[in-house]
Amino acid sequence: MLEHDARAALIREWLTRELRLKAARIEPASSDASFRRYFRVHCAGRTYIVMDAPPEKEDVRPYLKVSALLEGLGVHVPHVHERDVARGLLLLEDLGSTLYLERLSAGDDPEPLYADALAALAAIQVRGAAASAELAPYGRAELMREMHLMPEWFLARHLQLTLSADETALVGETFEFLTREALAQPAVFVHRDYHARNLMLLAARNPGIIDFQDALRGPVGYDLVSLLKDCYIAWPRERVVGWVSAYRARLSAQGGPAGPSAAQFLRWFDLIGVQRHVKVLGIFCRLWYRDGKSGYLGDLPRTLDYVRDTCTRYGELAAFGRFLEAHVTPGLPGANARATAPAAEPRA
Repeated sequence: MLEHDARAALIREWLTRELRLKAARIEPASSDASFRRYFRVHCAGRTYIVMDAPPEKEDVRPYLKVSALLEGLGVHVPHVHERDVARGLLLLEDLGSTLYLERLSAGDDPEPLYADALAALAAIQVRGAAASAELAPYGRAELMREMHLMPEWFLARHLQLTLSADETALVGETFEFLTREALAQPAVFVHRDYHARNLMLLAARNPGIIDFQDALRGPVGYDLVSLLKDCYIAWPRERVVGWVSAYRARLSAQGGPAGPSAAQFLRWFDLIGVQRHVKVLGIFCRLWYRDGKSGYLGDLPRTLDYVRDTCTRYGELAAFGRFLEAHVTPGLPGANARATAPAAEPRA
C-alpha cells in the first residue's frame, strides 16, 4: 500500500536525501482522529516515528509549541529530532506501541499505571503555571461550541431526534450551567485528551504522553476527568473518587489549585466531566457521519453512562438527566445497530 502513497514517498525522500538516514523499513505505526498519520522508521538498530501531517489539512506548529512547553516541564513527550514545517513532517522519538488502554484492558493492575499518570499530570498542572499562560484560554466560546456538537451529531443525526422547544431550551440551559461551572474552576495547563489511548507505557519516565497539540489553559478538573472517567475504559465510582481524593492531596502538597474542600474539588471534577462527555458524544458521531470512522460508536454507551450517572448526583442536572432517560438512552442501541449494519455508509 505504501508503494502507491505519495506522502509515504515524500517521507522516504526526506529521510534519505535530507536527513541522511538509511531507512531499512518504513511501516504504518498508527493514525488518530485527525488527518495525521504516523510511520515507524527502522534505521540500523534504532527506530523513529515520522508524523505525517499534510499541511493543507493539519498544521504542525501547535504540536511543536506544546511539545516544547511539556518537555520543559519534565514530562515525557516524544522528543522532536527533526522538522519540516512547510511539508508537515516531524521526526520523533519512538515511544513504542504499548498504550495504557492495551494493558488496562488486558487486566494489568491499574494502580501503578495511574500513579505514574497522575504524577505526570500534577507536574503539568503545578509546574506549568507559566507555560499555561502561553496557551489560548479554554473559554466560553470553546466550551459551548464543543457541547453543541452533541445535539447536532448525536441527538439529531445519530438518534434521529427532533427536540421540542422545551427540550431545546433545557439543553441550552444545561450547557449554560456547565459553562459557568467550568469557568469558575482554577485555570491550568490542559492537555484536553489525557486518557488511556494517549498514554504510552514505558520502562523509564513513564508514561509517554502523546496527542497534546490542542492544549489550552482551562479547568483544573478537565484532564483529571479525562483520565479517570475515560471514554474507553471505566472504573467503579468508589475507586475513581479515591483517586480524585489522592490527587487533590498531591496538588495541595505541591501548592497547586486543590480548591477549598474535597467536596468542591469533586464537584469540579464531576461537572467538567459532563461538559467533556457531552462533547465527546457529538465528536464520536461526527467521526462516523462526516469522516467514515465507525470505531468510536461502541464507546458511546460508556460515555453516555458517565453523563447519566453525574446527572443523578447534582440537582442542577436532574431535569437533563430525566430527558436523557426518557428520550436518549432507550434509542442508543437501535441507533448504533443502524449505523453499524453491513449496508450502512456515512453520509455527510
